[in-house]
Amino acid sequence: MRTLFLVACWLPVVLAGETDVSYFRDVRPILQRQCQGCHQPAVKSSGLDLTTFDGFAKGGKRGPAFRAGDPAGSPIVKYIKGEQQPAMPLGGTRLTAEQIASISSWISSGAKNDTPVEVKDTISQDRPPLYHQPPVISALAFSPDGKTLAVSGYRELLLHKADGSGLISRLVGQSERLNSIVYSADGAVIVVCGGTPARFGEVQLWDAASGKLKRSVMLTNDTVFGASISPDGKEIAVGGADNTVRLIDAASGKELQKIGNHENWVLGTVFGIDGKRVVSVGRDRAAKLSDAASGAFLENVNLLRGELAAVARHPKRDIVVIAGEERIPYIYLMDRPKVMKIADDTTLLRKLPRQDGAIAAVAWSSDGKIAVAGMGAQVNVYDGESGALAASCKGHQAGIYAVTFSPAGNLLATGGFDGHVRIYKTATGELMKDFVPVPISEAVTSRE
Repeated sequence: MRTLFLVACWLPVVLAGETDVSYFRDVRPILQRQCQGCHQPAVKSSGLDLTTFDGFAKGGKRGPAFRAGDPAGSPIVKYIKGEQQPAMPLGGTRLTAEQIASISSWISSGAKNDTPVEVKDTISQDRPPLYHQPPVISALAFSPDGKTLAVSGYRELLLHKADGSGLISRLVGQSERLNSIVYSADGAVIVVCGGTPARFGEVQLWDAASGKLKRSVMLTNDTVFGASISPDGKEIAVGGADNTVRLIDAASGKELQKIGNHENWVLGTVFGIDGKRVVSVGRDRAAKLSDAASGAFLENVNLLRGELAAVARHPKRDIVVIAGEERIPYIYLMDRPKVMKIADDTTLLRKLPRQDGAIAAVAWSSDGKIAVAGMGAQVNVYDGESGALAASCKGHQAGIYAVTFSPAGNLLATGGFDGHVRIYKTATGELMKDFVPVPISEAVTSRE
């Protein structure tokens, strides 16, 4: 397998008996998880950038963020303690006493920067990532007007012309991995979820017109997956490696619900037609139906089989297709027409044919087609009503992780391990465009 990026994380060696608080080991993770959502180059609230030590030391509009040796006189300590208003993190979860003590102790001991040179961040909007070969593509989305195709990269969202004829812009954020992309219904906002493994999970909200980051919401200590937007555009759902589903207010970024109904990673979410319920799928094999307002568990939609990686909803009905390691896509009603039974298949409408490998992604088009992609070397498109095969889209090597239909349903974009985006005619499977979505430092492979 290709090595796409070598991101080395050199951790300082902690000797037996060492008690000094480390910026890199102790303080930096707190800032990443609790503070960087608002204080990063793409947002920089109050002029403060907390993604680097230099930015932390420089401070913002209110001056330096800390005073070495003087925690009581350091603005950051006053804000996180609530001694100075507004208390920080603004609108977020307050730091624990232990976290405040770590920051205070570090400042008291001299506020030294022990960040290894190898891990200092050199990527920003002005200095986007440099690629020597195509990165794995994990997420794709067409804009509602059909003019733009959003593609995941390393630390960035790349906006292309929908026909693949040219790169429009590069939107650089903090998350190393972008696991899903979804546009708001009016196309004004692009929601991206992902994170940096074992450090933080993030939801980014980008203004589609200006390319500016509207809001960054740090949610967990690991990456998040499977973003979806409620039909009214007011809520965002994501799944987490902490076995939860998080519901976020789209306007404020405030966390509305932390739903703990799963027993393993949650990899996909989708709202029902009325926005009042959420179906989530994950490694615990369950497609769980939850109440969006209360977070209460309602029932398992499916009979438990293999681990699930993907879910998509019919554009006009409360019907979902779910799929994963078993290689078979299952189409279920969200509601049971009969008295509920535990772990039965009352709501199963049909099974689609077994695929050549585990399934990583599914999509449902506006005109009722279902695309299925994964570890096989092709993307199959089925008629959602009959289950009949409509087209097979070939050209990839095994490992296809992202599929998305154009708004009209006539085009299908795919991406995966080989780093190419391919655009097909949905009706026939004819390949229309094959391109690498990122600038390559030596040569870009692009062919019609």
